[in-house]
Amino acid sequence: MTKFNIKMQRELFDFLNTDLQFIKGVGPVLAARFDDVLGGRRVLDFLLHIPAYVRAREITENITTATKGDVITIPLLVKSHKKGGAFRGRRRPTQISCADKMGNAVIIQFFNVNFLDYWLKKLPIGEWRMVSGKLDHGTRYIINHPEFIEEMQNADKIPSAQAIYPSGEGLTQKTFAGVRDQIFAALSDKLLNAEPDMVEFFDALRHVHYPKSDDDLMSNSQYIVKLAYWELLAHQSAIVISRRNRTDVRNRRTVRPQKHELMSRFYNILPFSLTGAQTRTIDEIFSDMSHDVPMMRLVQGDVGSGKTIVALAAAIKMAEMGGQTALLAPTDTLAQQHYAKIKPMCDKIGIVCDILTGRDKGAVRREKLISVRSGRTKIVVGTHALFSEDVEYKDLGLVIIDEQHRFGVSQREALRAKGNNPDVLALSATPIPRTLSMTIYGDMDVSIINEKPAGRLPIKTTKLPITRVNELIARLKPQIDSGAKVFWVCPLVAESDISDMTAVQSRYDELKKVFPHAGLVHGQMDKKQRDNIMAQFADDTSNMRILVATTVIEVGIDVPRATIIVIENAERFGLAALHQLRGRVGRGNMQSFCILMYGQNISEIGLKRLDVLTKTDDGFQIAEQDLIMRGTGELLGTRQSGWINYHFVDYAHHRDLFRLAASAARDMDTPSQTICDLMFIFDRGVNICA
Repeated sequence: MTKFNIKMQRELFDFLNTDLQFIKGVGPVLAARFDDVLGGRRVLDFLLHIPAYVRAREITENITTATKGDVITIPLLVKSHKKGGAFRGRRRPTQISCADKMGNAVIIQFFNVNFLDYWLKKLPIGEWRMVSGKLDHGTRYIINHPEFIEEMQNADKIPSAQAIYPSGEGLTQKTFAGVRDQIFAALSDKLLNAEPDMVEFFDALRHVHYPKSDDDLMSNSQYIVKLAYWELLAHQSAIVISRRNRTDVRNRRTVRPQKHELMSRFYNILPFSLTGAQTRTIDEIFSDMSHDVPMMRLVQGDVGSGKTIVALAAAIKMAEMGGQTALLAPTDTLAQQHYAKIKPMCDKIGIVCDILTGRDKGAVRREKLISVRSGRTKIVVGTHALFSEDVEYKDLGLVIIDEQHRFGVSQREALRAKGNNPDVLALSATPIPRTLSMTIYGDMDVSIINEKPAGRLPIKTTKLPITRVNELIARLKPQIDSGAKVFWVCPLVAESDISDMTAVQSRYDELKKVFPHAGLVHGQMDKKQRDNIMAQFADDTSNMRILVATTVIEVGIDVPRATIIVIENAERFGLAALHQLRGRVGRGNMQSFCILMYGQNISEIGLKRLDVLTKTDDGFQIAEQDLIMRGTGELLGTRQSGWINYHFVDYAHHRDLFRLAASAARDMDTPSQTICDLMFIFDRGVNICA
């Protein structure tokens, strides 16, 4: 690459890293809102957030040819203004009386008083305007808050096919379109002398952001297939390079000798016998730890299979060899639960175990940091705080990452960098289909815990139509009165005009009438408040017997006395997500139950998917069935819950691309500039090319 091209490439990637607040019309407030939706606030984060569907805006000149709910574009003559306001304690909307070219009356209504003067100026009496919005009519034709109002000579500014982005509070589709247009206008200049493959990549991205129909956004569209292949190539290349680097003779380490006798104490204090699968997995881990090549192992275990004890065995083994272990959890709640389980056992064995999270401040935090830095603390459990700048380890020998898909490449590498080629043990509670595990986690050796601890009873799973909800509540009452704890899961936080799914707040209000001590948690609550409510529900002495929640409880809450889980609109979840949610019960030795409630509009395919869960609790079998059945259009998104968060890859439709990308990556001698660029774009091992 010439110096000129290197300069152009640097300008391109500087632009991709630009904070969205510096895009015209955005600013810091909107940038923060974008951050909530995109999971980042760079130009690149916006580019990887593609539209969900296309809204067609058909032009009509006769309002009577349209039906209620249609999104229409129509020329209207403005006849009169009628300002709204307070009337007898109620607020009346502002109404603009109009007529179409056939003379039919159409009312435009505005309920938001803050911009009335603006809208009235946009719709002057006696003038024709091209108006586009959703038609709502009973006895009259009404358009509430039209999305576009243009002078007739500017009618072409209204798109005939509008890309609709997944959005959030305070972000309109106009805002998305405006930011998109500015970004792609700037990209045109940045790509003038870019590598041909990069030009092709961004051209495919442009087509996806400016779709002509829903077909352009389907998994099999030529542009989505291109982007999916490049994303997989970036991931597979990172896997190949990572494995080569790990096994390179220059990265070999000195094998640690045994310094203490701790494992025998560990086995002696276990209150139960390990399963055969746990024993086999521990043996595989110990074998890795005895080699001069750092361990990189993934432990896949179904919900309730006992991964924590396996992880603790690895940590005790590292302490036996004189090293330290950091156990990284994705949430404060999960870190606290791990600590509560591990700390008493460490005390009996005679090693120091501590917890470090963002909650630790001042003198308490300083004391913990000193203990970690001195090597006194052998096992430290925590969240992302474990790789903060001020955290220093004396001899970090093992990194355990729980729910590893929740952490990005840079976060995992930041923790590994705290030690000298430490072993890495990743835990996943979401079984990956065997047909995909080696291509998804090709840089790791995989152990599978496929047995449940003795005494665990299978969860009895049934499906029930939502019309029988009152009957279910009546049946739950004696169970709760006798001490049972119940999870009740809903898919939405608030009611929606475009969905028939029950909102968690609405269901909570209903259940509160029957169960006064019910609790409520969802993702929009303050994190500390949410953690407190979860802890209260988990407390056996608490009066809270029923917890109404969204999927925030999917992982990270362990309540052995919870024996019933109700999942509303179960047909809207992926099978893997339902299996994870079901795993919130059945964690003790009592019989547990899962009730899958489905809506009236469920399809035959939807019922078949729920039948899978009623027939088996084998997570790997469920994952295989989920892979086969995906693509029915019933899932809320294309991402598989608990799997790697790809932007363009659909596990069901792109299986051939996995193999192609894996083969291309294996045949690669050294990473090209394009490969390095792709790894940066998709956050797949960018440090390898640094």
